[in-house]
Amino acid sequence: MLSCSKCLLPETAEATSFDESGSCSVCRQIEVRDTQINWDDRYKQMMELVGQYRDKGLYDCILPYSGGKDSVFQLWYVVRKLGLKPLVVRFDHWFYRPLIEENNTSVFKQLGVDVLNFTPNWHVVRELMLESLKRRGDFCWHCHTGIYAHTMQVAIRYETPLLIWGESLAEYQSFYSYDEMEEVDEKRFNRAMNLGITADDMYEFLGGRVAKRDLYPFVYPPRKELMRIKCRSVCLGSYIKWDTKKHVDIIKSELGWKGQEVEGIPPEYDYEKIECFFQGVRDYLKYIKRGMGRTNHLANIDIRNKRMTREQGEALVREFDGKRPPSLDLFLDYLQLTEEQFLGIAIKHEVSPWQFSPNTVEPGRRMPDMDKWNNTQVPWPNHPGVEIGGGKG
Repeated sequence: MLSCSKCLLPETAEATSFDESGSCSVCRQIEVRDTQINWDDRYKQMMELVGQYRDKGLYDCILPYSGGKDSVFQLWYVVRKLGLKPLVVRFDHWFYRPLIEENNTSVFKQLGVDVLNFTPNWHVVRELMLESLKRRGDFCWHCHTGIYAHTMQVAIRYETPLLIWGESLAEYQSFYSYDEMEEVDEKRFNRAMNLGITADDMYEFLGGRVAKRDLYPFVYPPRKELMRIKCRSVCLGSYIKWDTKKHVDIIKSELGWKGQEVEGIPPEYDYEKIECFFQGVRDYLKYIKRGMGRTNHLANIDIRNKRMTREQGEALVREFDGKRPPSLDLFLDYLQLTEEQFLGIAIKHEVSPWQFSPNTVEPGRRMPDMDKWNNTQVPWPNHPGVEIGGGKG
């Protein structure tokens, strides 16, 4: 399996290409970020943009928020640096770890913001998780579509046309490049967020097990409604140079934000994806399908930012990627799957030339807060059942 000559990104990574020297498209995008973008000019553009919306309604902007490092930095920047009044919108996917609530309470009190929380129907969520797992090898469809679609719906309801998101996708993937002014619009939603499955598609796939109106939180709003409020949905990372480690230092020092260990990730990255207690399962799925885990992703960021050598990154990847997360047991219990069924589904989504070998997998470390994760089970009398897929590994 080929990988980038500069970082460790493999050829199986989504939306990635390689040039004649073997350098990946993401590394080239970071070069554009560092050498070709006039960030002073981008900052001026941002100030002109927010000036059009300041003090025009109940809120100056909508800010989607999970409590992870990026959304906390977004909120800090919007309030403390831009002086805007945001409506903070939280989409609760059901799997937040206990520390997130502690962090959020502290951050919200310090910054003094209004917060709107939404939690979708658990029975619907479980159906969506299983269906998207079977069809795309990714159980997070409800989370990603909900975060984006529902937040856009809130903008319409509150008639607040400006939405401010986090980093540009160009920072990590090649759906966009830094020389584009990326908008978080329906095109981006369909290209990079919804796995190629709309809410209407999901309704048909579920065969009547979920009512159409129960899928409303996952429906991207009509274009005419967004045009009516003159919606602008932008990435903060299109206007300021993104540097995750610097941002983490800011929110830890300014807000007392706390990190924690995540399954399959070196302890020094205590800021990465700390929100969801199934993050380890998602990264394990990615490893099964593409041969890369979260440590590969983190090492690549540090290599591109000249904070780590390629050899150091390779050593971390060998040590941490591909371990079986202990949270998989809870995940299987939630969806009422056997591990054989889970692996059968995942391996069907394997990306050539990678080949996963289940017999070589080692167990990962149990997280200290795992006993506090919500393991309350609910019967699933009409479970649709799962056929075990064919294996390659």
